[in-house]
Amino acid sequence: MKILIINGPNLNMLGIREPDIYGKGTYKDLCDLVGSYALNKGIEVCIYQSNHEGDLVDKIQSAYGEFEGIVINPAAYTHTSVALLDALKAVALPAVEVHISDVSAREDFRKISYVRSACVKTVSGKGFAGYLEAIDYLLNNYGEKE
Repeated sequence: MKILIINGPNLNMLGIREPDIYGKGTYKDLCDLVGSYALNKGIEVCIYQSNHEGDLVDKIQSAYGEFEGIVINPAAYTHTSVALLDALKAVALPAVEVHISDVSAREDFRKISYVRSACVKTVSGKGFAGYLEAIDYLLNNYGEKE
């Protein structure tokens, strides 16, 4: 199985930005964890991060015909981007929405997710482990059956 991991704005600042909310792990730590986990599971992942909405839309669109699933942490675009929602709907791949923090326990605006309706599952508040749970969900529900 090939899974595209998409990270939105400011996630490149992990470890620096609000460590009391997002933890002290860096973006490199996250990428290393996900890459190692995928290797152990025998799957291929492509990890991508951008601070630009259009770049994220382009990356989602490029997944069509190339990947079997998407794990997406849209970050701040979660609460604002119809464009990301439309891109996810267009490619029609199973997608899992991930948030490092528990967005439901934060500011009211963070409880709104535009992308959620195009996702098969949401994982929130589990730190970096949420990405691993999302990968497992895709593998268990959409991976090749032996």
